[in-house]
Parts: sequence; C-alpha cells; structure tokens
Amino acid sequence: MTPGTVLVADDDAAIRTVVTQALTRAGYDVRAASNAASLWRWVSEGHGDVVLTDVVLPDESGFDILPRIRAKRPRLPVIVMSARNTIMTAITASERGAYDYLPKPFDLNALVTTVGQALEDSRKADQPVRQRQAAEESDGMPIVGRSTAMQDIYRIVARMTQTDLTVMIQGESGTGKELVARALHDFSGRKAAPFVAMNMAAIPRELIESELFGHEKGAFTGAVSRYLGRFEQAHGGTLFLDEIGDMPMEAQTRLLRVLQEGEYTSVGGVRPIKTDVRIVAATHRDLNQLIAQGMFREDLFFRLNVVPLRLPPLRERTDDIPDLVNHFLRRNEQQGLPFKTFSAGAIDALRRARWPGNIRELENFVSRLCAVHVGDEISATTVEQEFAIQSSPGADKDPASYNSLSEFVENHLVQYFAGFQPNLPPDGLYHRVIQQVEVPLINATLASTGGNQIKAANLLGINRNTLRTRIKELGLSVVKTPGTRH
Repeated sequence: MTPGTVLVADDDAAIRTVVTQALTRAGYDVRAASNAASLWRWVSEGHGDVVLTDVVLPDESGFDILPRIRAKRPRLPVIVMSARNTIMTAITASERGAYDYLPKPFDLNALVTTVGQALEDSRKADQPVRQRQAAEESDGMPIVGRSTAMQDIYRIVARMTQTDLTVMIQGESGTGKELVARALHDFSGRKAAPFVAMNMAAIPRELIESELFGHEKGAFTGAVSRYLGRFEQAHGGTLFLDEIGDMPMEAQTRLLRVLQEGEYTSVGGVRPIKTDVRIVAATHRDLNQLIAQGMFREDLFFRLNVVPLRLPPLRERTDDIPDLVNHFLRRNEQQGLPFKTFSAGAIDALRRARWPGNIRELENFVSRLCAVHVGDEISATTVEQEFAIQSSPGADKDPASYNSLSEFVENHLVQYFAGFQPNLPPDGLYHRVIQQVEVPLINATLASTGGNQIKAANLLGINRNTLRTRIKELGLSVVKTPGTRH
C-alpha cells in the first residue's frame, strides 16, 4: 500500500521529472501536470493526498488557486514552490493557506520529508485553517535577501504572523532584528494596532519600569502627570523589547508577572491594568551566559524564548550583498542622493569584506560612497580605497562597525591609555571618547540624508541649531545633494 498520492504542478518539465522520481522512490503515487487547470480538475474530483505546486504556472498563479483548494478541500495540504525567494513569497504562501513553502532550488530529501510530514498532519485531528487575504507583493520588501541563510527565517516569520506566540530574535547588532519584528507585526492580525519599540540599552535603568508600565502622578519626583507606559501604548498590537539582555533584574521580575498574569500595575498605581500585546524580544547578547552569571532570570527566558529566531550575520549571507546594495541605492536616490551603480568588481570587493557591523555598516558604507564620490559608477578601486581610509591608523571607525557601543568605547580607551599622559585633565578622556562617537555618528547621518541637516537633526533627535553648532565646532564638512533643503 502506497503512503499516498501527491499532485505535482510545475511548468518546468525537468523539475516535474526529478520531483516525480524522488517521490516515487519514497513510495508515493505521483500525478504531475504543467498547468493549474489539470491540478484543479484532480483536486475537484477528490484525487490526491498532498499538493505540490509552483507559484508561476502558465494559466494561473499557484497563489490564486490556493484559496479555492482550501475552500474545496480544507484538509488537503498544499506545499508551494517558488524561485522568487523573498519574505513576501513566504508570507503570501502562509496567508493563502499553504502548508509550507519551499524555495527553489530545494533539497530533494527535504522535499520528501516535508511531503511526509504534511501527509501525517493531514491525517491527524482536524485543525482550523486560517484564510486571510494576502498583502500584494511589491518591490518594497520589509527584509531584503534571497540567500539560503534567509530562507528558514522567511518560513518561520511567515508562520509566526499567523500566531500570537512570543518570539525571541537573537543576532549581532546591525542584522535587522527590528525589521523582522516589524514584519511579524505588519503581516499579522494585529497590524491595525500600534507597533511600539523600546530599546533597553538606550534608557536609564532607573526609568525602565516607568517607561514599560507607566506611572501615576506624584509617583516620584518629577512625575507631574500620569504617563502611559509602552504596554499601554501598544495595547492590541505588538511590543518590541530590543536588547532585552540589558533589562535590570527588578524590571525582569515585573515583566515575568505580566507574561504570566496578563496584567500589571503602573509605578505608584494600585489598580491592575489588563494588557493585550504580542511580545517580540531581541538581543545581541548570550542570554544563557547572563543566566549563568545571575544577570537574567531563567524563568523569564523560557517565557520569552517560545519561538527562537537567529538572524545570521552578513558574513554568513554574502550572497545577499548585491540585493542589499541595490536596495540601499534605490532608497538613497529617493532621499535625494545622486543615482549610482556598483561595478561587478565593486560588489565582489564588498562580498570579501567581513562587515562586523553587518547590514547597518554596509548601508552606511554605500550611503557614504554615494554622497562623497563623483561619477555614476562605483568601481572596485573606489571601494578598496574607502576600505583603506577606514582601516588607516588614526582613522575614525564608524561605531556601527562594532557589535556594541561599549565595545567601541573600550577600543578607544585602550588606545588612549596606551598614550596616556599624567597631565591630562580629569575630564579630557571623557570628552575625547564622546567626540570619537559623535563625529562618525553625525557624518554617517548627514551622508544618509544627502547633507540635509533638517532630516539629519530629526534622525538624531536633536534641535537643528544644535546640529549646526556641533558641525561648526567639530569642523565637519557637509556634502550637500543638489535640490535638497538645508
């Protein structure tokens, strides 16, 4: 007795052949067609236990036929194949009711395993099938990249948009953790409600509880009115807790209670407040190490780590660099920077680099080249020269190229102590380190805005006049893009 019948639809004869052979060797009966019409006829007649279909078919999109299959035979699992390996493909497949999504080219053993799992799941107790209208796929991808390293990320994100499970995103600084969190929100049932982000490392520790849970008037000195915390601001939506490893222990205890009980009290308050938020946490730190050091609660970790998601650093997905560069170039042009292209040699040079600051560092690098270098094309020589400038002795290294601000500061402390003089004023070291952070920060921000100081001030969160003063005092040069206001 065969384990089941698989209906295969793909307009590529070679793919139909290899898939049919692999599934036949695994013991399945296989019916293969080159179009959606044949597939729909078989499904309508009640044939098949599993469907395996390509997205692009000559007569109809696999995505368009999916809802009809779900309506006709809701327990029939449909596995989608596609060569357009983007996060939107994975999300659309999930939203249209696909059992799973397989990016091309795929591993045949993985395909056979997926078919077997789909068949097993379909024979279990009925489970409700979610049917939602998919968002239109556009060029404005929330996450860019088609590498193998990103495909598992896309599949997990697509599945998690259909749930309210808590997700823990781990990855180095600059890998795009907030972009993933926003995708989880923007394609979920909570997308009409707020997405609220809070970075634990950017808020004074003594204010974190007030920021999270809000405070009542008079709760402490300076509390002149009631303040709505992030939980209340995000009610009905998603709360993104970035750098969760930097949360103080007292706040961890309160957060654990919220996750357990679904309610909290504001600072200085006595009335419990019910909360309805989806939690997405993120960190670049090793939480297991923090737990061993007694700096992070193990029970909170288990509550947050329901669905772990590791984002690969850029050095593990260098195949995505061409797509990322093109994405940054289009965005720079929209922001008023001159249109540029990168030669094949320049792209190869970028792929050979290590990128310790990951995607954020690459973005800043591309923006800087677009703003500073003349000519329509960036050559390999130009890229190598820019690398040489950054690595030369005494050159200011972009803080984004470090895994954390503390690493950046420590690096400079080592340099300064190596040449420390006894007559250095007590506050000299402080101001020198601050300036080392401030100069590349302002330079990178100005580069990303094409020298537009209004936009740069908004991005930095400071007054426009303050920015102008600092530019003058630090002796910075501003490269202005024609046609932009300053």
